Parts: sequence; structure tokens; C-alpha cells
Amino acid sequence: MVKTSSGHQTKKCDLSDDLEKKIRLSVDSRIRGFTKMKKNSEWKKVVAGRHNYAVNGPEWGESEIGDSDDSMDISQGSVRMKEKRGDDLAGVRSKKIRGSGGVGEGNEEREADGDFKIILRSGNKRTRSALNSLSVEACQHSTIPAPNVHPDVHYNKIFINNEWHDAVSKKKFPTINPATGEVICHVAEGDKADVEKAVKAAKDAFKLGSPWRRMDASHRGLLLSRLADCIERDAAYLAELETLDNGKPYAVSYTVDVPMVVKCLRYYAGWADKWEGKTIPIDGDYFCYTRHEPIGVCGQIIPWNFPLLMQAWKLGPVLATGNTVVMKVAEQTPLTALYVASLIKEVGFPAGVVNIVPGMGPTAGAAIASHMDVDKVAFTGSTEVGHLIMKASSTSNLKKVTLELGGKSPNIVLSDANMEEAVEQSHFALFFNQGQCCCAGSRTYVQESIYDEFVERSVERAKKRIVGDPFNFNTEQGPQVDEEQFQKILGYISSGKREGAKLMCGGGPAADRGYFIQPTIFGDVKDDMTIAREEIFGPVMQILKFKSLEEVIERANDSKYGLAAAVFTKNIDKAHYISNGLRAGTVWINCYDVFGVQAPFGGYKASGIGRELGEYGLDNYTEVKTVTIKIPQKNS
Repeated sequence: MVKTSSGHQTKKCDLSDDLEKKIRLSVDSRIRGFTKMKKNSEWKKVVAGRHNYAVNGPEWGESEIGDSDDSMDISQGSVRMKEKRGDDLAGVRSKKIRGSGGVGEGNEEREADGDFKIILRSGNKRTRSALNSLSVEACQHSTIPAPNVHPDVHYNKIFINNEWHDAVSKKKFPTINPATGEVICHVAEGDKADVEKAVKAAKDAFKLGSPWRRMDASHRGLLLSRLADCIERDAAYLAELETLDNGKPYAVSYTVDVPMVVKCLRYYAGWADKWEGKTIPIDGDYFCYTRHEPIGVCGQIIPWNFPLLMQAWKLGPVLATGNTVVMKVAEQTPLTALYVASLIKEVGFPAGVVNIVPGMGPTAGAAIASHMDVDKVAFTGSTEVGHLIMKASSTSNLKKVTLELGGKSPNIVLSDANMEEAVEQSHFALFFNQGQCCCAGSRTYVQESIYDEFVERSVERAKKRIVGDPFNFNTEQGPQVDEEQFQKILGYISSGKREGAKLMCGGGPAADRGYFIQPTIFGDVKDDMTIAREEIFGPVMQILKFKSLEEVIERANDSKYGLAAAVFTKNIDKAHYISNGLRAGTVWINCYDVFGVQAPFGGYKASGIGRELGEYGLDNYTEVKTVTIKIPQKNS
């Protein structure tokens, strides 16, 4: 028995001579466990119960570890671990975990001996189709702990001045588990009176001489970095809560949403003391420089499709630049944002810097947009509500506005594209997050020579898509967020059939309870059909046929939206030609939904105003002040 550098106890054993293998077994019962498997020098991580088992070796071998309560067998690409739990466990739980991505399915087996078994299998080729490429990339560097499917809800009130408050009206609203339609809990319903309190707190926190205004920029960055650390620490719980409240698969919450939140906050933490002004050599005997100053009190209204991630997209730049915040979270998904509020207090942000108000759009949201002491409002959501935000801004104090709105993004597949990749990526472009993405590739244009094959393969892929319990590791698609969205999507499906589109698969509910919808594909779609013009925001794919590049560019641009687009081709000249011709804020080539926190995101036309993420995202929360000083004599 030896100890590793981290203090973990390690057991050594020799494998059979013919295999020439060694296994190092490291047990740490303090943390939720992982198993790291090393094959051909590539680390692969998978769940292994409550203990940390590190297995390494160039190939899979066989081993038995005797004289211990723990045992592990490795044979034919699988690992079986047994851990004695005693008489208090009345059965056996067994997990099958997929290989390279570290995701799998959970099944329970009951046995009389009271053992706890976890089966780990490597190299399953279905991993890519199970979570699609974006999730798989994240999984390769992540570990997915088995979820608690009934996480406790710790916070359900309004967060103002680093304290929790009931609504002034004492009203509450239910937040619903979309997988079952059942109430999770009731949450304080903020309205105009609560927004008034939150704005006052934010305004006081922004006063000259306040702790926040006097804080070093580097310390603002440190607080953001600490917040990222706390979110990373509580990643499993936040992923569980996100899945419970939103319905997205837990594996995606844990491997995509939470890591991207952490990356975003750390990125903007680094910017806090680097957002600099300039010295400007103007004519005459003057010294001229600019200052980048915070705008002031910023209202932020976030959506329900990516609750954690959209909160981070807003909080990162607004806090890095020294503003204060009043945030309204979506009434459908308030729980993770409120938990993050508790972490904001934990890491040491001064009172009043961040205030979070759960509530309804027509009351709390409207109060933020029209408040005379709110200096800026940032909104992510539908284009229709974006119009209301703009109107409220113009009729109040003409506050600055950033809008990230809807889309009807064209996904263009040329005849020379890699068919397998184009089908899988196009499937991902539409169906990821239950189709609830503002940038979803919802108009799939396919060149006519490959149209029939593409449709056939896409239908085959959609029929294999696994819809079900979002806490099951096999699940690719969970429920829509609520009944209103569920009914809206079914209405669009009816419209497509009524207007003459050909229903290729799906088209109805996928379960007896909850808000599940079958993966749906329409062929023979025309540009003037409702399903090709309006944002569906659900798992409904529309496939259209085109002939020439010039034709598809014109048709792709014939939309009020301009958020995103994609091109699939092996010809870089064609890719650039189409990309340069598209009126969209983001164009992906031979990929989709690739987001780097360093790169800006936002839309043309009715898809929004301004850009989020990257250095551009800081502009949204900055006033530029020019200072000019008369000097006796200027010298170069």
C-alpha cells in the first residue's frame, strides 16, 4: 500500500505475465468518483460510483485484487468493479457506461448479496450518435457522475442586496418538471415593486465611493474566477437542477452547459483589468486619452432554453466591466439561476452588485425595460419581445439595448459534401437541445443531385434518435420546456401537413405524459410555407431542394432573420463564396453550433442588435469617455 502525490491510497498488483499489464488502483471515497481509462495514451473517463479508480495500461487486461473489499475485473473491453456496502444496501445497482464519451445507460439489478456493481464498457461506436459531436467533444474531457434525479431545491426566493426576499405581493408561481408535468416547487413571483427594490440596490452599489466602484479591476476578475470555481465545484448538482427544471439531457447539462459556463466566466475574469482606453495624438498642445467606464445599472433578461449558459453570457462581461445588475430569469427555469445567486454571495461580490428577480415577462421584464434608473438592458429571447424591449427603451430614458433574438437559419448542403458528416451535423444542427436553439439549422437546403439520398439518411437518423427520460444516459432528446411550447410545436407540424409539406417521420407526441415530441422531418418544403418562414423552436426539420449557388444564397437570405447559417462542401472556394454572400452573424463551414467564448455571436436584421461573447461583448457594457487636457507644450 502506497500513497500518491495527492495523498490517495494506492494498491499495486501484477497482471498475468502473458498480457504484461499493470493496473494502478487509486481510491478516494471523499469525492464523487470517476474512472480514468488510458488506452494508447489517450485518457478516457467514465463513471465508477463513489470511488476514484484510475486504470492505466496500453491495452485491456485481466486482474483480480485479493484481500480487499474492492475488486476490479478487466476483460474484453469492459471493467467490473465490486464494492462491499454491507447489509444496509438491499440490492445491487448496475450501470452500463459508454466508452469514449463516458456516458451510458443506467439500469438497476437486484441481488441478495448486497454488493454494489458498476459495469464500464469501452469503445462503443454509438457514442457519437448518442450525444452528437458537440457533446462527445465535451465528454472526452469530462466525467459524468451518476445523477441524483430528485435534487433538493435550496433557493426559491428573490435575491436582492445579497439577501433572500419574498415577493412584495407574496405571490408565487410553480416551476414544472417538463418530463412529468409535475410541480417541482413554487418560486417567489417578482413584479414591478420587486424590480424597484432591486434597481435601488443596484444603483446604491454603483455609487461613487462604493466598495464595488473602488474595487481594483483585477479583484473583479478574481471574484469572477472564484464564481467559476464554485460552479465547477457544484457542477453535478447544477446539471441535475438544470435537467429537472429545463428537461435537457443530464449528460448534456453536465458536459456541455456547465463547462461552457465556467469557460465564459473565466474568460471574462481575464478581461477585467485589460479593458483599456487609449492615448490619442490630437492636434495642438493637448494630451488626450479615453477611459472605458461602466454604463451603470444594467437590466438583463435571460431565456429558458439555456438558463445557466445565458446567465453566464450576461454576467461575465457586465461584471468584468464594473456594472451592477438586475436580472430577470425565465419563469419556466428559475432554479439554477437562483442557486448561482447564492454562489455570488459566497464568493464575495458586494451587496447590490447582482440582483436576481424571478417573475413574468409582462410584469417584471417590462418593469426592467421601462425603468428610468436602468441604464442598459440586454435581452435574449424572441424577436416579438425584442420589439417590446426596444419600444420600452425608447419611451423611457432611451437606455442602451443589446438584443439576441430569433432565427430561421439556413443550413446549406452542396452535392460534394461528405454525406455521412453532413447528415449527422445537420441532424445535430436542428435537434440539439430539443430543437430549442435560436440558431438551429431549421431550413436545410440540399442540392438536388443528392437530395433524395440526404432525405432518406436523415429520416433513418431521426428514427434512431432516443427520446425519453432526460436523466437516462441513453437519452438524446428530452421534453420541450413546457406545455405552451409543446402545443405550439404541434401546431406548426399541423400547419406543415396542411400546407402540403411531406411528413417523412414523427409528427406527434412521443410519450403519454410530459412534453415529449417525436423527431419530425418534412420533405418537399417550399419557401413560402409557414414552417419555412417562422421559428418553430422544436424538433421539426424542414428539407428544401436547390440547384445553383446563386439560387440558394438568394433563398437563404429571403428571411427577416439573420442569426446563423452553415455550409457543407469540400470546395473551399464555394464555401467562402456562399459564406460571404449570406446575411448572417455567424456562418459555420462543415460544422454546426461551434461556440468559442472568444468569438462574437449575434445577428443581422431581426435577429438582434449587438454581439455577445469575445472582446466585442465588452462593448455592450462600456461607455467611452474622452478626456482632453491643455498642456504648455506638446512634444512627440
